[in-house]
Amino acid sequence: MNVLFLCTGNSCRSLMGEAIFNHLAPEGWRAISAGSKPLGRLNSGAVALLEQEGISTEGYYSKSWNDLPLTPDIVLSVCGNAANETCPVYLGGALRSHWGVEDPAHAEGTEEEIKAAFMTAYRILRHRIEQFLALPLDELKDARERLKAELDRLGNLLP
Repeated sequence: MNVLFLCTGNSCRSLMGEAIFNHLAPEGWRAISAGSKPLGRLNSGAVALLEQEGISTEGYYSKSWNDLPLTPDIVLSVCGNAANETCPVYLGGALRSHWGVEDPAHAEGTEEEIKAAFMTAYRILRHRIEQFLALPLDELKDARERLKAELDRLGNLLP
């Protein structure tokens, strides 16, 4: 199964989702990320945090949802609400769910406060992904309605 983490810029939250998911996923499950208006570069704060957590970002890049190397089975949008973001809506036949996370790339304050914003986003995404991967995936991959309900439930979880 292919999971797409989708946001606008594809430099921070969707990248973290892709990297965390691929780091933890069982064989046969793969994540990619994309944006509706990709920035063309990865956020250095997100990359540094992932590397600090032992998660590789090698080979990852900011890309458009128009240039996906595969067709997703599941699309998880990760746009937040605080910055009045317009979250892209994937129109393909994939199962869709919203896992809103505030964008740490827009955090302001001291260096510690900004790092804390990145860590908060990381923890939320990691917790949701861990809970996702703890589901009975073999049962759910062919039960779209049940999987959709679980994904929607997970999109509201906080660590």
